Amino acid sequence: MSDLLARFAEVTRLYPDRTAVLAGDTRLTFLQLDERTAELAAALGEQGIGRGDRVGVSLPRGAELVVALLAVWRAGAAYVPLDPSYPADRLSYLAADSGLRALLAAEPPAWCPSDVAVLAPSAAGLPGAPPATSPLDTAYLIYTSGSTGLPKGVQVPQQAVAGLVSALELAGIYAAEPRVVAWNASVSFDASVQQWARVCRGDTVVVLDAEHRTDPTLLLAWLDSCGVTDLDLTPSHYAALREHLLAGRPDGRTVRLFIGGEPIPSTSWRELAEAGARGVLEAVNLYGPTECTVDSTASWVTGPGGPQIGVALPGIQARVLDEQLRPVRHTAVGELYLAGVRLADGYHNRPGLTAQRFVADPYGAPGSRLYRTGDHVRWSSDGVLEFVGRADRQVKLRGFRIELGEIEAVLQGHPGVIAAAVLVRKDGPMEERLVAYHVGPDVSSEQLRAAAAASLPEFMVPAEFVQLAEFPRTANGKLDVGAFPAPPVSTPSGTEPAGEFEKLIAGVWSEVLHRDQISADDDFFALGGHSLVALRVVARLKKSFGLRMSTKDVYRHPRLSDLARHVESLTTLVG
Repeated sequence: MSDLLARFAEVTRLYPDRTAVLAGDTRLTFLQLDERTAELAAALGEQGIGRGDRVGVSLPRGAELVVALLAVWRAGAAYVPLDPSYPADRLSYLAADSGLRALLAAEPPAWCPSDVAVLAPSAAGLPGAPPATSPLDTAYLIYTSGSTGLPKGVQVPQQAVAGLVSALELAGIYAAEPRVVAWNASVSFDASVQQWARVCRGDTVVVLDAEHRTDPTLLLAWLDSCGVTDLDLTPSHYAALREHLLAGRPDGRTVRLFIGGEPIPSTSWRELAEAGARGVLEAVNLYGPTECTVDSTASWVTGPGGPQIGVALPGIQARVLDEQLRPVRHTAVGELYLAGVRLADGYHNRPGLTAQRFVADPYGAPGSRLYRTGDHVRWSSDGVLEFVGRADRQVKLRGFRIELGEIEAVLQGHPGVIAAAVLVRKDGPMEERLVAYHVGPDVSSEQLRAAAAASLPEFMVPAEFVQLAEFPRTANGKLDVGAFPAPPVSTPSGTEPAGEFEKLIAGVWSEVLHRDQISADDDFFALGGHSLVALRVVARLKKSFGLRMSTKDVYRHPRLSDLARHVESLTTLVG
C-alpha cells in the first residue's frame, strides 16, 4: 500500500464521520469514501485489473470522480484522466496510446476501444486484502501537449505524489490542521493532483462543478457556504475573481490562494501582497512542470518585491545551468534543471524524448537525473528564482501548457493548408491569444476553426486565423517571428445590432474583446473570446439585468443575436 493510501486509512480510522468530499448535494464522510472506493477497487480487481495496469477515468466533476481516482490506486493500478469535454478523436488517441485495461465512465463512450472493460463508478465488488504495490509503481499517466503534433503521456510514480504532499506540508504551504480545499483544476491537468489527493491527509475536498467554476458569483457563494479555506487557481482566473476575493469573506476567515500555471503579473502580485498584509487572504505562488510532479518551487506573495517563483521545495534541487550543463554566474540567465525524488519516470512509449528531457545529473549521485524544464530563470540577489521566459516553443496561456507545434500539425493536416504557424500575440489592448497563420488555397477561418476544434481542446483552438501568401523568413531561412503581421481588424459584415439587448451585448463584447465594431451576426469565439473573457461578459450582463447566468449560456449561444434573444427570454422569466 502506498504512503498516501496508508495515510487515508489512518484518517478514516481516527475520524470516520469527518466530511471527506462535498460535491453539489452529495456529502461523503471518510468512512463512506473508504467503503465506496474499496468496493470499486474490488470490482476492478474482479476484471483482472491490478499492479501496473492503466485505468481510464472519464467522468464529470463530482463526488464519483474522487471515488474513481482513489479506487484505481486501491486496485494497485494507475489512472489516466480522460476529460469527457475533450474531442472524441483526442480521447480515442489517449485511450489507445496509454494501453487502457479498463475505463470508469457512466456509460461506454464511442471512442473507447472494444477490448477495454467499461465499469460504472457505482460498480461494487467484494473487498479483500489490498494488492501488493511498490512506491515505484505508476500513480497516474497525464498527457501534456506535444511538439510533434501528438500529446505525450507523463508517467508519475506513487512515491513522487506522496513526496509532493509531504513537501508542501514541510514547507508550511499546507496547514497542519485539516482544511477545506476547493478542487478547481481539470482532472486532465496535474494541478488537480495537488487538490484532490489532499483527501488522503484528512482535508475535506469540495468539488467545483463546471457551472460554479465559471461563474464568479456562484463560485464565491459556494465557497462561503462550504467554508472553503484553500483555493487553487491561475493568475488569469484570479483576475476574473479579484474584486470578490479582495473584498474578503463575510465570516472573516482568511482564504489561502495557491496560484500557479503562469507568471503572476506585477499588478496582481502587489495587490495580493497588500491583501495579505491586511489579513484578507494569503497567497503562495507555485511553479512546477508535470514532469516534476506538479510543484517544484514556491514563494509566498508578500512584500514590495516583484513576481518570483521562489525556492525549491523539500526533495527538489534547482540548478541554473548553461548549454554545457555548467552553473551560470549568480544573477545570470540560464536554463532551469530540476533534480530529486519527485521526477517523473519519463514519457510513456517515448524513450527518445525521455532521454532528451531527462538527462544524467553531473552533480548528483550515480544514476541520478535532471529534468530540463525549458524555462529560462536567474537567481536574484536575494537568492530566489525569477522566471525569465521559455527556451523553446512551449507556451503557457491562461494557465495551460501548450506546444505550438501540436496545433500547427493539426492545421497542416487540413487539405487546404500547405504550411501553418501558430504564435501567441498581444496587440494593443487585446489580451494574449493564439493566432494561426496559414499558406495555401483559399480556406475559411470557420473551416480551420472547426478542424482544430475536432482534435484539440478548447484552450488550444486559435482565436484568429490569418492567410498569407508566404511566411516571412530570416536570411538563413528560419521563420521571422517578429515579422508576422498583426491580424487585420475585422469589420462587421453582418447586421447592425438593434434593440436594447443586442446593443448592450455588442457594447460589452466591444469592451472585453477590444473591438470597435460588433455585428449582430458575429460569433463570440470567432472574435477571440474564450472562457475567462466569457466570465466577464456574464458578470456584466448579470449586473445589468440581475439575471442568473453562467458561461454555458455564452457557449450555447455564441452568436450575438442568439445570445440577445436568450438574455431577453431570461429577463421575461425574471419579470
